[in-house]
Amino acid sequence: MTKIHNNPSRYNIAEFLISVPKPEQAPDDIGREVAFAGRSNAGKSSALNRITAHKSLARISKTPGRTQHLVFFRLDGGRRLVDLPGYGFAKVPDKVKKEWAISLERYLIERQSLQGLILLMDVRHPLTDYDQKMLEWCLHANMPVHILLTKADKLKRGAAQNTLLKVKRDLAELQNVSIQLFSSLKGTGLEEAQAVLDSWLDFPSK
Repeated sequence: MTKIHNNPSRYNIAEFLISVPKPEQAPDDIGREVAFAGRSNAGKSSALNRITAHKSLARISKTPGRTQHLVFFRLDGGRRLVDLPGYGFAKVPDKVKKEWAISLERYLIERQSLQGLILLMDVRHPLTDYDQKMLEWCLHANMPVHILLTKADKLKRGAAQNTLLKVKRDLAELQNVSIQLFSSLKGTGLEEAQAVLDSWLDFPSK
């Protein structure tokens, strides 16, 4: 396996733990975990794979919405990463989308071991209605959010920076929300994202 960041052992030990359709079927609510959420085509699986230095830890599909469960990955010492169902673009029945929404809201509000949410948005299409809804849930749950503006390589540097500044301005009044650029392809923002995870998962300083 190719090492793609300076201290890979912290996250490349990630392994699949369990996939469940409902929060009550999740692993015991102990330890610490960080969840990843985003619109179905925002590059969530690619980001998880890049952060953990795995090529296929999370499923990548050309068909958005393939992740339809809460997928838990084990790290160490009771630490976990969680891949949440993609939202907003998946070609599934409305009934299923409503069930996803209920499960997501319950998980975000009730899960005691959840330390924060990584919210992924395509840098070319940030702050969709679905993203705003996710932010509302997190604010209601007093949940810290770190936004990855993904696919930063798709824009020129100046345009990407302008989008970053605009999103920061739009969300300036929100508490516990931080934002950065990220590219799974180029590795842009990788160390910054890992630093947030380190803090939330209570890893010792490097």
